[in-house]
Amino acid sequence: MNEIKQPKKPLIFYYGIVLLILVLFNFLAMPWLLQRQIQQVDYGTFMTMTDNGEIGQVEIQEQENQILFTNKDNTQVYKTGMVEDPDLAQRLWESGAKFSGEIVEQMSPILNFLLSWLLPILIFVGIGQLLSKRLMKRAGGANSMAFGMGKSNAKVYVKSSEGIKFSDVAGEDEAKENLAEIVDYLHNPQKYKDVGAAMPKGLLLVGPPGTGKTMLAKAVAGEANVPFFSMSGSEFVEMFVGMGAAKVRDLFKQAKEKAPCIVFIDEIDAIGKKRDGQLRGNDEREQTLNQLLTEMDGFEENSGVVLLAATNRPESLDPALTRPGRFDRRVPVELPDLKGREEILRVHAKKIKLSGDVDFSKIARMASGASGAELANIINEAALRAVRSNRKYVLQEDLEESIEVVIAGYQKKNAILTDKEKMIVAYHEIGHALVAAKQNASAPVQKITIVPRTSGALGYTMQVDEGNHYLMSKEEIENKIATLTGGRAAEEVVFGSVTTGASNDIEQATKLARAMITRYGMSEEFDMVALETVTNQYLGGDASLACAAETQRQVDKQVVNLVKQEHQRALQILSENRRKLDELAQFLYERETITGEEFMNILER
Repeated sequence: MNEIKQPKKPLIFYYGIVLLILVLFNFLAMPWLLQRQIQQVDYGTFMTMTDNGEIGQVEIQEQENQILFTNKDNTQVYKTGMVEDPDLAQRLWESGAKFSGEIVEQMSPILNFLLSWLLPILIFVGIGQLLSKRLMKRAGGANSMAFGMGKSNAKVYVKSSEGIKFSDVAGEDEAKENLAEIVDYLHNPQKYKDVGAAMPKGLLLVGPPGTGKTMLAKAVAGEANVPFFSMSGSEFVEMFVGMGAAKVRDLFKQAKEKAPCIVFIDEIDAIGKKRDGQLRGNDEREQTLNQLLTEMDGFEENSGVVLLAATNRPESLDPALTRPGRFDRRVPVELPDLKGREEILRVHAKKIKLSGDVDFSKIARMASGASGAELANIINEAALRAVRSNRKYVLQEDLEESIEVVIAGYQKKNAILTDKEKMIVAYHEIGHALVAAKQNASAPVQKITIVPRTSGALGYTMQVDEGNHYLMSKEEIENKIATLTGGRAAEEVVFGSVTTGASNDIEQATKLARAMITRYGMSEEFDMVALETVTNQYLGGDASLACAAETQRQVDKQVVNLVKQEHQRALQILSENRRKLDELAQFLYERETITGEEFMNILER
């Protein structure tokens, strides 16, 4: 049987390809190659060279928001970003610089010719030789592999003495202790082999967003001084079936070649969710998970490859992934406590200039419940506020204001309340503070303000606990509900009507009352019966009822009665202290913002 050969294409077809490649190279690649000759510098270097008369030519590109300039000999082109500087043109003129239209085009015509014509021809010859040998050599799945679709695109951070260390991560002492053993194993594996001990094959970092799980993984690599492979779980998911599994195989192949090393998979829940058992043909995510399980089982003991993974949803992971022998050690990375928050603030504050009166302990107390990422944002917001105030250092008030910015947003300067609305808001906030102050076991009032914020809040009352509190008694929760109803109660006592300003207070009070009955076992009727289950504890902690419809009606009735009871208690407290309520509200109306100390002085005199 004769083989049917494909007809040869005419010679003009290949000349057309040559011309097309040449045109594309000149129009697309040449500008990029010319741009590579330009050295990026900061604006300070540009100003120094201007003052020293070291600039030859200068081109100001306002549309690109950048400045191109050369040295005195016109042998090097520099680039810097534009900064508002009205005297720039005069200083450049006085320094002897020449204003030019096209600096890059005038540089090195010989190099320009070589890059424009000679290099494209050489590239085309090389491509032609390559295509003649390899074109149509592979087909089907091999074609996709030739384009790198089955390759792992993990970011590889080779061992370096300048990486993140444990000293750069604060507030997570327990997690660092767990991970320090892995570092010791990578440094001294023989010590563990002599005893017959084997390190866990996988460590799972779990915790809320922003607590530093990824940073801890990098710190382990920095301390161990070994290669660090980093990849997100979503990067394994591909459009073509089987590509995710191929990426897993390639990743572990690279890791074994560079052992000892660390493999880090961020957001592993993207590929590690529980298998639901439904038969649905080829499931790409399930195949990727199965390949990951196989690779972890394939690890030889003490091979020097440690697998780290991070997730915010550990309850959604497949049991086969978290069983002993795979991810057999869970490292909680929780929100920092008071001491941890103070340490994190000090670590991030090393990057900024501070005044001598900054009290990190007070800032840490005010930032209760903040994650490491939020604390870093607080420090940065304080530095930005100092710049806006034309100061070169950060004050205590900058840090306190930055906490309010993170919690409630920036001050809304264009929101102008009427006198009546301003007075209502003043009474509302004093109502919260007065009810809190007249109850035992309530957190002290730190600040009261009626300045509107970009979050939508027209004012707020900040209460700050003196230390860490891990438990709340039934009385403390009831006091908190009463405090939340104090704002609405003050409106009723003074104005005899209510407004929409208590919507967030109502939501929080209802949530607390429902949790007391359904989750905390603080109801006499239901005793210690859990009527709600919490899912995604690190992502908001959504709760779903697990009871009959009749029981749910009883729960709703008890929630209403509990909130109503604490509302009546708040009304009674404010009615008994009406004179102080009026005095404090008038003082807040005039000042707009008062401290907890000013509030207590008026209340106690």
